[in-house]
Amino acid sequence: MTLRIGIDFGGTKIEAAVLDEKGDVLHRQRTDTPRDYDTALATLRELVGAVETRLGRSARIGIGTPGSLVRATGLMRNANSVYLNGRPFLRDLETALAREVRLANDANCFALSEAIDGAAAGHHSVFGLIVGTGCGGGVVIGRTLVDGAHGLGGELGHMPLPDPGADELPAPKCWCGLSGCFESWVSGTGFRRAFAAATGRELDPPAIVEAAVNGDPEARMALERYRDRLARGLSVVANLLDPDAIVLGGGMSNVAPIYEGLAETIRQRTFSGAWTGKVVQARWGDSSGVRGAALLWDVGEA
Repeated sequence: MTLRIGIDFGGTKIEAAVLDEKGDVLHRQRTDTPRDYDTALATLRELVGAVETRLGRSARIGIGTPGSLVRATGLMRNANSVYLNGRPFLRDLETALAREVRLANDANCFALSEAIDGAAAGHHSVFGLIVGTGCGGGVVIGRTLVDGAHGLGGELGHMPLPDPGADELPAPKCWCGLSGCFESWVSGTGFRRAFAAATGRELDPPAIVEAAVNGDPEARMALERYRDRLARGLSVVANLLDPDAIVLGGGMSNVAPIYEGLAETIRQRTFSGAWTGKVVQARWGDSSGVRGAALLWDVGEA
């Protein structure tokens, strides 16, 4: 049997999952994310060893990481586990595990998982967007990740919000150093910030959504503004990539009202109104990242 181990390197936990050739999960194992680089490498070596001992055999390894790998240098950048930044993480991990490892950004792993056998299965071109604490995207064409020459493919989160209104200016500063980034508006963090700026009320996203459902006018307006901003950003994707399907993941993807009329609003903002793709919620939820990491290896390669 062909086996692949996917690893999701998160900010607070590291999860490993074993996928068989049909994509079924045979085993899962988690551990806390270490606080320094050397311990992280040792922890990953021990985790893979423990999983393979349970399996009774070795497997191919794919890992989804925060941040991304700079191909020209082999060094990591933009990881929220900051000790990874500037480090040759892939090279060191391959040395620690004594084998080839496939690595991709966690949002790319999400998109790949949902394109292969998730909510967008069967579609040729797929854009995946995680709208959680942050905002990250990935592009899959013909079941293959397209991350670009510099690993920037799909990074919608750090494009500016299109067509900002007077109430959206001056553009908020983003942690990345740019201003007005899409992430600053449609991440859960951005949703909370925008609500507080508009109303003077400090509420977490679930509380805002609950208030909107219960008829609170300010919360309902905030949700409508959120959906409009999301549509504006995704219309850029529709015009640029023309995907068959857009898949949403992360905490904000669980907010059912954001899907109401979303695809139609995107269509209205596209060239000639020709886009008729669909916008769907992720099938695998929080498991998409670890599944996508395993799927960095095709069955025939494993």
